[in-house]
Amino acid sequence: MDGAGEAARRRGPYAKSAERRQQIVDEAYRVFATRGYHGSSLREIAAAAGIGLSTLQHHFGGKEDLLLAVLARRDELGGDVDTSGGRLPDDLPFPDSIIAQARRNEGIPGLIALYSILAAEATEPGHPGHAYFLGRYAGMQESYEREFAALAGAGRLREGVDPALAAATVVALWEGIQLQWLYAPERIDAAAALRGYLDLVLDTGAPAAR
Repeated sequence: MDGAGEAARRRGPYAKSAERRQQIVDEAYRVFATRGYHGSSLREIAAAAGIGLSTLQHHFGGKEDLLLAVLARRDELGGDVDTSGGRLPDDLPFPDSIIAQARRNEGIPGLIALYSILAAEATEPGHPGHAYFLGRYAGMQESYEREFAALAGAGRLREGVDPALAAATVVALWEGIQLQWLYAPERIDAAAALRGYLDLVLDTGAPAAR
C-alpha cells in the first residue's frame, strides 16, 4: 500500500467518528431547540440520530458535554455569514451589521428557537449553560457599548444618548423581538424593529463611521 493509501486508511475511522459526533450534535441541536435542555433526554437524542444510547455515550460523556457541543455549534452557525452562506463584509458599519445579523439569524433553521429556549432555562446558576450565557451577555454589552461610544466620538450618536444604555437596549430589544418572531414570523420583522431603534438614537445626518 502506498503512502497516500495508508494515510487514507488511518484517517477512515477518525473521519467516521467525527461524522458521527457531528450527527449527534445536529440532532441534539434540533431536540434542544424544541424541548429545551431539561425537557429532553439522551435516549431521545440517540433515537433521533438513529443510534443506541451506548453509542451516543461513547462520543459524549453526558448530557452536559453534549449541551456544550451544541452551544459551540450555535456559535459556529451564528458566525459572520449571511443567509446565502457568504461572509458579511468585514467593513460593514456597526448599525448595518446588527441588521444584517438579525436577518441572517432568521434564515438559519432552529437558531433563534435554540437560543431563546436555552437562554431562558440557563438563568438558573446550576444550569450547565449558565456560564456560557452569562459570558455572552457580558461580551455583547461590552462590545456594543464600545461601538456606540465610537459613534458618539464621531458625532453620530444623538445628544443625551448614553452608550451603555443604548447597548443594553439593543440587546434587550433583539432578544424580545426574536421571541415575538418565533410566535408570528409572518408578522414580526426583527431587523426592522432594530433599525427603527437605531434610527432613533443615531444622528443619520452625520457622516457614516466605519
